[in-house]
Amino acid sequence: MDYDSSESGRRFALLYKLSQTFNSSLDLPKVLNFVIDEVLKALKAERGFIALWNEKGTLEFRSARGLNKTTIEHPGFEISRGVVQEVAKGGKGVCISDAQADVRFRKRRSVLDLHLRSILCVPLKLKEKILGVIYIDNRMIAGIFTEKHLELLIAIACSAVIAIDNARLYEVAVEKGRMERELQMAYRVQSSLIPAEVPEVPGWEFAACWQPAREVSGDFYDFIPVSKKEMKFVIADVTDKGMPAALFMAMTRSIVRASIIRSDSLAEGITRANHLICTDSSLSMPVTLFTFRLDLQSGQFVYVNAGHNPPLFYKAQEGKFVNLTRTGIFMGFEEKAEYQQESIQLKPGDLVICYTDGVLDAVNDRWEAFEMDRFRALLNENISTSAKNLLEEIERNVCDFIGDELPYDDLTVLIIKRVGVEQ
Repeated sequence: MDYDSSESGRRFALLYKLSQTFNSSLDLPKVLNFVIDEVLKALKAERGFIALWNEKGTLEFRSARGLNKTTIEHPGFEISRGVVQEVAKGGKGVCISDAQADVRFRKRRSVLDLHLRSILCVPLKLKEKILGVIYIDNRMIAGIFTEKHLELLIAIACSAVIAIDNARLYEVAVEKGRMERELQMAYRVQSSLIPAEVPEVPGWEFAACWQPAREVSGDFYDFIPVSKKEMKFVIADVTDKGMPAALFMAMTRSIVRASIIRSDSLAEGITRANHLICTDSSLSMPVTLFTFRLDLQSGQFVYVNAGHNPPLFYKAQEGKFVNLTRTGIFMGFEEKAEYQQESIQLKPGDLVICYTDGVLDAVNDRWEAFEMDRFRALLNENISTSAKNLLEEIERNVCDFIGDELPYDDLTVLIIKRVGVEQ
């Protein structure tokens, strides 16, 4: 066997062994350290670094090792960043025999100040995508790396990049699973804040639904018993989505509940709640809210509308809808905002439908919104049915309208209907 075939055999055996080592773990930090440690050993380099592109589009040093598998604490300040950037963007390996004497690097302070001599840097290239680079150097001896060393490092990088990508994808999958578990837990915690059952009161029907567009919601509703003859209700919408809105929703619910329980006047309670929301949170979000106090004997309905979609008050004797318009601006914006309260009288057959944006803003595959005309027509067709059946019709129609499209917004509906005889 001639020298070339013998050398080729040793190289193949080395690459096979390294491939097994690199793929022995799916822990990305371990894989990166395996790669650098084996590269330093194979090429007899002093130091080695791996930098990967992150989600922000910048190179991030993920492994930096010296002799005897020691960790280098501040890799960004220890190497020639110009070389790394050149390889990471251009996709071609670089072999520098003596950086101190190379005309390309005489003006680079990092090369001069760090006394860099021999440098090899190759891309971690998967098909046409560059994931990052492997960089090794020697600060003491010039000329220890040749084109053959560059070819070997390129071959090692081709093997390493597969293991790195597998570990990176596994890391993403693990993180995604963790996030999903956290979101599921957040949903369970948040749903525990929503009443599990609607009140059952002779002479009255109540129905409510709460459907998050995502894993968590910025909407909520609440039933607050005051006495045997009186209850308070809330429906609200934090005008944002996702986890921030869900967290703000939980805080808002607690503040609103505490504020209106302790106040005889709904207007004063909401004014106090708005002040607390504005001052207690450095990250205030707009909150639209409708709250009312219901006298279960007389049917008196006192309400505050803080920038919320006007609930629809159906007056059975007249056969028409009346909007319960706003009595103040949305909450969480103006600390000194004040709110007024209004009053209506619910008679047998009357009902009030409260809802959030998820009803009117529901969008189908033609980008048409559900809107008020369609909502009014649906209510008119089902106005004589029970509160529960009416709610089911609203949910079904909105769902059928959306079809296979993902919901655009959280959907929450609260219906109150008087069915008893006036006392």
